[in-house]
This record gives sequence, structure tokens and C-alpha cells, in this order.
Amino acid sequence: MLLTLLEASKPSLIKPNPGLMFWTLITFVIVLLILRRYAFGPIQQMVETRRSAITADLDAAEKAREEAQAALAEYREQLAEARREASRIVEDARRVGEERRAADVAAIESETVRLKEQAKAEIAAETRQALADLKQHVAELTVVATEKVVRARLDAAEQKRLIDDALADVDFASLVPEGEE
Repeated sequence: MLLTLLEASKPSLIKPNPGLMFWTLITFVIVLLILRRYAFGPIQQMVETRRSAITADLDAAEKAREEAQAALAEYREQLAEARREASRIVEDARRVGEERRAADVAAIESETVRLKEQAKAEIAAETRQALADLKQHVAELTVVATEKVVRARLDAAEQKRLIDDALADVDFASLVPEGEE
């Protein structure tokens, strides 16, 4: 019995105790008010501050992404412009090179034509000179041959007549190559 009495005076965790419940509720309300005043407010403020900072960081990241996209687009546009400019410069250089080459070829061709014409003129002059020398030499030979045959000195008029007669029979045109007269 003593055991049962002891057990009866001992508080049980399963049986509700109204006094303990009252003080537990009072303590809970006081702790709740203290936490609300001193803990939940600052915690809520810190959460709001953190949320604002995260939102600002997200906005900054989005703005940085947009700026990076704009910079990339500008870079690509500048790269395309640089490529177009490089192509234009290469094309201009090619065109100038072709023009210079064409001008050089034309100058060389005109110089070649001029040199050919000059050479032809020199050949024609040399041919005329050679023919004149040949005529002179034939005339002298004719005079010498005639003097030996006649055994007398001929006067100038007679020499001229004999030379003209001898040269009239000689065809000097056949000695000149075609196209050089």
C-alpha cells in the first residue's frame, strides 16, 4: 500500500496536470512575446535584408548579362566590319596590283614595239647605206674595168654615163629584204 500511495503522489506524465499546464502556457506566451520582440523582428529584418540583397544581386547579374550580350553583339559587329574592311583592302590591293601589272605590260609592249620599229629603221638605214656603198663600189669597179678595157682615162661625163648604164642593168631591189624599203 505504501507503494501505491507513493505512486499516487508521484506526478504522471500521461495524466494531465492543470497547474503545470497553466504555468507552461504562461511561460510559452512570455517566451513567444520575448522572441517576437527581440528575435523574430531582427530575424525577419535580416531575412528581408538578405532577400533585398539577393534581388539586387540578381538584378545586377541580369544587367551584367545584358551588357555582356550587348558587348558581344558590338564585338561581333566590329569583327564583321573589320572583316569587310580587310576584304575591301585586299580587293583594293588586288585591283591596284592588276592595274599596275596591266600598265607595266602595256609599257613593256609599247617599248617592245618602239624598239622593233627602231631596229627596223636602223636596219633599213644600214641597208640603204650598204646599197649606196655597194653602188659606189660597183661604180668604181665599172670605171676601173672600163679603163682597162679602153686603156684610157675617161672624163667625168663619160664616167657618169658608163656608171649609169652599168647600174641600170643591176637590180638592187632584190638585195633588200621584203618590207624594209
